[in-house]
Amino acid sequence: MTPFSGDRIILSDLGFYGYHGLFSEEKSLGQRFFIDLQCGVDLSGPAQTDAIGSTVSYAAIYDTVKTAFETRRMHLIEAVAQNIVDALFAAFDDIDWVIVRVRKPEAPIAMVRGEAAIELHRVRPA
Repeated sequence: MTPFSGDRIILSDLGFYGYHGLFSEEKSLGQRFFIDLQCGVDLSGPAQTDAIGSTVSYAAIYDTVKTAFETRRMHLIEAVAQNIVDALFAAFDDIDWVIVRVRKPEAPIAMVRGEAAIELHRVRPA
């Protein structure tokens, strides 16, 4: 199977309040961030057995993302995203790849509407 294909667990529009950023206002006042996540996991077992113990828990994925997001303050959302990827690979052996998008709707740029975002595509290291 090629990376980023096949079965996946998807968590979208996860909202967090954080203190990531370069500017002092971002570090002291904080702001909203939103995370979209896809985790490549073989879901054939749980699809056939309907057994909760044969899949990766969405709640456990969320808890891992939340902890990774909140534990360490970063300057760049790229580093926030990589920290999340690293935590997911460390916590779940069944996750083969991750696509994570970190969105920053109040980025300190003069935009009337929209958001700044990055997206990382990572395959579990061999």
